[in-house]
This record gives sequence, C-alpha cells and structure tokens, in this order.
Amino acid sequence: MSARPNDGERVPKDQPVYVISVAAELAGMHAQTLRQYDRLGLVTPSRTRGGGRRYSAHDVELLRQVQRLSQEEGVSLAGIQRILELEHQVEALQSRVAELSVQVEAMREQRGRRVFAAGPDGQIVALRPGERPMRRPAGTSLVVWRPDL
Repeated sequence: MSARPNDGERVPKDQPVYVISVAAELAGMHAQTLRQYDRLGLVTPSRTRGGGRRYSAHDVELLRQVQRLSQEEGVSLAGIQRILELEHQVEALQSRVAELSVQVEAMREQRGRRVFAAGPDGQIVALRPGERPMRRPAGTSLVVWRPDL
C-alpha cells in the first residue's frame, strides 16, 4: 500500500506529515539546522505525542525562505524572525480587511432598504421597509429620508 494520497487527493499545505529528516532533505539543509530554527522560534513544527517534530509543506517552504534570507540576502536570524513576524501581521491584517470589506458591502446593500422617520418626540428613528412609525396626534407630519433617491 502506498503512503502517497490517491491521484485526486491533495494533502493540505498545513498538515504536518514530514519527519525532521525528510523535511531537512526537502528544504536542502541539515536536520540540526531545523532543530536550531525550532529552538529560535523561526519555524515551529507540530509535535507528536512522543515529542517528535512533524513538518508540513508550508513549514518546508518557510525553511527554504529562511535559508534564502540568511544565505543569499545576508539577513541575521534575528532579522529573519522580525521579517516573519511582520509577514504574519500583514496576513492577519489582510484577513481582517477582507472581513470588513464583506461587512461594508452588506451594509451598502442594506442602505437602500433603510427608512428613517421622525418619532413622536421628534427624534429620528430607523424603520424596516414596510414598517410604519407610531401614530401621532393630528397636526404632526412624517418625513422620510432616502439617500438613494
């Protein structure tokens, strides 16, 4: 039986599947370097119940990035750690912007369906479409404001 997934199946990028020796070979570095990066918190793999390290495809990509920054760009390990932290923050902020964009779009869709009226005490109240404001004594008027008209 093969350890590989079927042709149509893909292993998720974040699923920890590689032992340290395989991850080291895939990243093109020594296993001891992976241990050092783990101790420094640069690339932190998942752990098995027995404490063994398990690396994901994402971890292997990150190891390659750390190696490139260190060897080709001459960035110190502390500098690499800061770069990775900032990249993580950027990803989190981009995710939050996407969430907020969805909320803004939902509010824009709702904007055309909101109706405002003057309440009995003169305060402006928001109403749902089809909803009528409370009855007023004779002589008062109702003002409806619709920004899209």
